Amino acid sequence: MTFYNTEVQYRVTLDTDLNLFIVFDKKDRNHVATGVTIEQAVQELQKN
Repeated sequence: MTFYNTEVQYRVTLDTDLNLFIVFDKKDRNHVATGVTIEQAVQELQKN
């Protein structure tokens, strides 16, 4: 799925083995962040 935020467009996946959301920057596949919630993962993505 692709989601839109006012600052970044991102794609979200869920790692069910680790129970972590993985967020990928839509414009740069190498820009990745993880979090327990989607919101936390997006915040981490925006920090980098």
